Amino acid sequence: MADVGLFRVWVFLSSSPLLWLTVTVLVYLAALWLYTRSGGHSLVNPILLSVVGLVGVLHFTATPYPVYFEGAKFVHFLIGPATVALAVPLYAQLERLKSMWLPIGVAVVVGSTVAIVSALAIGRVLGASHTTLMSLAPKSSTLPIAMSMAEQIGGVPALAAMAVAVTGISGAMMARGLLNLLRIEDPAVRGFSVGIAAHAAGTARALQVGTVNGAFAALALALNSIATAFLIPLLVRVLRPLL
Repeated sequence: MADVGLFRVWVFLSSSPLLWLTVTVLVYLAALWLYTRSGGHSLVNPILLSVVGLVGVLHFTATPYPVYFEGAKFVHFLIGPATVALAVPLYAQLERLKSMWLPIGVAVVVGSTVAIVSALAIGRVLGASHTTLMSLAPKSSTLPIAMSMAEQIGGVPALAAMAVAVTGISGAMMARGLLNLLRIEDPAVRGFSVGIAAHAAGTARALQVGTVNGAFAALALALNSIATAFLIPLLVRVLRPLL
């Protein structure tokens, strides 16, 4: 009887949109607590832990993703305002940006090109299909642009979304160690590098490190997404004989 009662309670709760919004927030808070307890260790990435935790909850409760998304879509809605809000720390660095426009422009073009070409080259060497290559090409841009670009050039938007997620999380996890290895100390350079390579996940990580890091990561995220939209059609056309 107790099992039947618990089942009825679960059926009632699962029909409420607030349930999955609450679960999402609680899982992230738990992941953030673990990250803090680890001393901010790169491998204990709160985004990665949240994804794993939510997938586990959905799996063990046999909850379809559309049901979860219906309840958690408010979090999805906040992505837009959160991205726009990144302009606030960026504005505080306006004077420095004016003096760095040339290296920033070169870094965006080079970074975007390397991100696209490296994805295509590695995928080609490993025997990926043309569809997979087209899905991987926009991996370093933001999710909406990556999915749109993948669809336009013959890729699969869902696969592109997965590539973006893996790129962002892995980039955020590896960035600090790699930048330390290269002895790059300037917070502006560190933030900009992370923003280009790891888009939103990297920018979130940069904001945790410092305001300057976050501001330049946000700038790189925005510029890289624009550059990717222009460069992918051109690079795919030029490299088509090799793909």
